Amino acid sequence: MPLLSAFQEALAFLTLGLVRPWGEVWPRWIPGLRSRRIPVYAAVVPAALGALACTIYGVLFTWTTLHADMEITRWGEWLMNICYVPLVAWGPLLAVVTVHYYRRRAHG
Repeated sequence: MPLLSAFQEALAFLTLGLVRPWGEVWPRWIPGLRSRRIPVYAAVVPAALGALACTIYGVLFTWTTLHADMEITRWGEWLMNICYVPLVAWGPLLAVVTVHYYRRRAHG
């Protein structure tokens, strides 16, 4: 579980590369690629697939939660929903950032 959590955090951190300048060039510590521009599709394709996967997961999570027979108080249900809203929003927001990255890099 700790490795899976670390992997998820690393992928989430890469999302910042879509909006920060360091997401446009390879780091200096990568031999053979250092300081070269990252091909647009090398960032857009994985980000788009990640956005699709996160969106599907968010929809399935929401549907399952709404149709589950949980023994939970009304306040507990509200708290759970508030805590999981960022998870559900991650996919669509990642899609928006990916489109913006593509437009900025491919047409700019």
